[in-house]
Amino acid sequence: MNRRDALGRVGLLLGGTIIGAEFFISGCKPGSSVNTDDLFSKDTIAFLNEVGETILPETKTPGAKAANVGGFMAVMVRDCYTEADQKVFKEGVGKLDEACNKKFGKKFMEADAKQRTELLTGLDKEAKDYATKRGADATADKLKHKDDKNYKAPDVPNHYFTMMKQLTTLGFFTSEVGATKALRYLPVPGKYDGNYPYKKGDKAWALS
Repeated sequence: MNRRDALGRVGLLLGGTIIGAEFFISGCKPGSSVNTDDLFSKDTIAFLNEVGETILPETKTPGAKAANVGGFMAVMVRDCYTEADQKVFKEGVGKLDEACNKKFGKKFMEADAKQRTELLTGLDKEAKDYATKRGADATADKLKHKDDKNYKAPDVPNHYFTMMKQLTTLGFFTSEVGATKALRYLPVPGKYDGNYPYKKGDKAWALS
């Protein structure tokens, strides 16, 4: 599976643009003064793995934790995010814990599966509402300054949970376990057959 195909597939699943996609495709590091070393700590990776597992839990197939999406998130944030998004993601780890503590009186790692799902469902709605308002504000701002050729629109940060959700999905479906267990995978595919029979419920094909 190549990078463009992977990003395209995850973009379809999430219905939006993947944050950091331009750097992921080019393989270039954006360069940053933000210290992301703490994202690679054992505790933080375990935390991000549990967030990922809540988003994509184990069912008949392995969940996100089996693909170590926590480690994947840390690498992607360090290598493929802008300085502004790195900062938002780092702060988001603490904000997610604070949100859990405020809602249930306990940290995320102490919450049970039902509580974690309820929390992240709420954060997902918050992130979607934020993105909608962000888009509407950007459109209004553009119209307001349409005649000013020198005007530069202010940078509005992304929502931290949007990043976590996107990286979980991208990390899982581009991993070996995601491509071979959750998707159907042929390392050496045969000829293209546009009339290949498909039954509702069949797994999607992984791209090699």
